[in-house]
Amino acid sequence: MDPASQDINLNSPNKGLVVDHTDSLSDVPVEGAVGNSANPLPPGLTEEEAEELRTELTKVEEEINTLRQVLSAKERHAAELKRKLGLSPLNELKQNISKSWQDVQTSNAYVRTTEKLGEWNEKVTSLELYLSASATLDDIAHSEAYKKTQETLSQAGQKTSAALTTVGTVISKRLGDMRNSATFKSFEDKMGNLKVSI
Repeated sequence: MDPASQDINLNSPNKGLVVDHTDSLSDVPVEGAVGNSANPLPPGLTEEEAEELRTELTKVEEEINTLRQVLSAKERHAAELKRKLGLSPLNELKQNISKSWQDVQTSNAYVRTTEKLGEWNEKVTSLELYLSASATLDDIAHSEAYKKTQETLSQAGQKTSAALTTVGTVISKRLGDMRNSATFKSFEDKMGNLKVSI
C-alpha cells in the first residue's frame, strides 16, 4: 500500500483507506502534449513548462478526487449521526423553514414593510371618511330599529327551533304508533316469512 495514497487525517472516517486515482483526468490529452500534433504548444510555453503543468494538473486532480472521497465519507458520517440523534429530513426541513421565517421577519425589507403598513393604517384610520363611516356603523348598532330587528330575529329563531322540535317529536310518535299497529306487524311477519323462504 502506497503511503501517499492513504488518507492521513486522523479524524477522517476513511483513515488508512487507499485513495483510488483511476478516474483522474490525466489520461485526457492536454493541448500541446508531445505526440499531439493537432494541438501544438501555446506560444511562449516550452516543452519542460508544459510537462511541469501536466504534472501539477495530475496532482490537483488527485487532490480533487481525494477531497471528493473525504466529503462523501463525511456526509455519510453526518447522516449516520443525524439518524442516531433522531433527526429526520422532515425535522430538518421544519427547522430550516422556521429559521428562514425568523430571518425574513428580522430582514430590513420585512421591518420596513411592516412599518410602512403601520403608517398607512394610521393614515387610513385618521381619515374623515373612515371616522364618519365608523361613527355611522356605531350609530346603527346602537339605534332602536337595529335593536328591535335583532330581538325579532332572535325570537323568530327560537320559535322556529321550538316548532321543528315539536314536529320531530310528533313524527317520531306517529312512526312508533304505526310500528305498533296491527297492519305493520302483519306486514313485518310476511316480510320475515319471505326472508326465511328465500
